Amino acid sequence: MSNIAKAFENGKAFIPFITCGDPDLETTAKIVREMVKNGASLIELGIPFSDPTAEGPVIQDANIRALSAGTTTDKVFDLVRDLRKDVTVPMVFMTYANVVYSYDAEKFISTCKDIGIDGLILPDVPFEEKEEFAPICRKYGLDLISMIAPTSEQRIETIAKEAEGFIYIVSSLGVTGVRSEIKTDIGSIVSTVRKYTDTPCAIGFGISTPEQAKKMAAVADGVIVGSAIVKQIAANGKNSAPVIGEYVRSMSSAANN
Repeated sequence: MSNIAKAFENGKAFIPFITCGDPDLETTAKIVREMVKNGASLIELGIPFSDPTAEGPVIQDANIRALSAGTTTDKVFDLVRDLRKDVTVPMVFMTYANVVYSYDAEKFISTCKDIGIDGLILPDVPFEEKEEFAPICRKYGLDLISMIAPTSEQRIETIAKEAEGFIYIVSSLGVTGVRSEIKTDIGSIVSTVRKYTDTPCAIGFGISTPEQAKKMAAVADGVIVGSAIVKQIAANGKNSAPVIGEYVRSMSSAANN
């Protein structure tokens, strides 16, 4: 069984995303530990990149701050080594094809395995091109997480049948960012996915309030929140950990009640 499956064993999974190194790696480590303590089921760690496709201004700015602070892929690997001394929940990297290519795909993915990363999300790699990375991920036991968007209708069956770890269901068209309302018929996307696979579904893009978390968790197996967390880190800087801990507690609780 994939280690990622553990995130979905006890109720609805709450999956927070943060950009590593924003505002610095020491703060990232504190935030991750607070998030785990307050109910995060799986942590999505962003490796910063200068041109993050699919990201709105909030996460773009986080990437810039992290790179300006001197964050590199090797330093993020060291961060995970430190976290794995006491953090046992599954962790996945969310980054871009360029980051993996420039590091050398096999070296990157084998290092992920060595340090205890369970999966990889590459939002700029279309499903049809995933074979560039999938065989290496299989070789090292990493789940390559597939994304399904509201525009994926014709491809849902194909994507779902090959899904590993969990399926990232994109709630809205466009880039990441906080949304006041999510209008997509998520329920019908999830029910279509479930015809073809038992792989858990987690919904991301635009979720920021406990009410939204509760609503999304009612139709899926988990809720992913990124921009709302990154916004709070931008506002609180090095003092973010306790603030994010409280926020994660409220969101995780809402998803499970």
